[in-house]
Amino acid sequence: LPPGGCRAFWGWLNAVFNKVDHERIRAVGPDRAASEWLLRCGALVRFRGSPRWQQDYNGLPTGPLGKYKIEAISATDSCIMYRGFEYLDGLEHVTDIKLEKCMYIQDECLQRLSETSNLQKSLQQLKIISCGNVTDRGILALHKLTNLEYLYLSDLPGIREKEMTFRVLQQALPNLHLELDLE
Repeated sequence: LPPGGCRAFWGWLNAVFNKVDHERIRAVGPDRAASEWLLRCGALVRFRGSPRWQQDYNGLPTGPLGKYKIEAISATDSCIMYRGFEYLDGLEHVTDIKLEKCMYIQDECLQRLSETSNLQKSLQQLKIISCGNVTDRGILALHKLTNLEYLYLSDLPGIREKEMTFRVLQQALPNLHLELDLE
């Protein structure tokens, strides 16, 4: 491979992993399709009523359509990217999302997250850690997540206007508990 060719290949492969398959969503339901997307990209999911994190794509439980509802998503070192976020639209029970060391997570992703009407209703906890492409703009976009109770932000060098950003967010979401571990 030419220099940089390896990175280009992985970027292309990750883009393929994130391509939304509408037929699949219709065939297996939004939670199953989103689980497959997330696991393909290296993230984990936890289903409602289960303490266990699913990490094995082939070990995803099968059952009647709609039996398994995603409650929590843990994306650490995963390749989830904006184009896959459409998978989140049909999820109605996600209370908890953690994005850590996700190189493709940028402001547009957080904006998309906060504009997802089901997540506006269900999401209570969000952790964003070591995502180098996130800036104040992305954090401010979270103000539409009206049921968010807990937001943890750590190691986000792209955040420059800390005080102003957090003041605005806190005013928009008065019930939000904001925990920061930022330089």
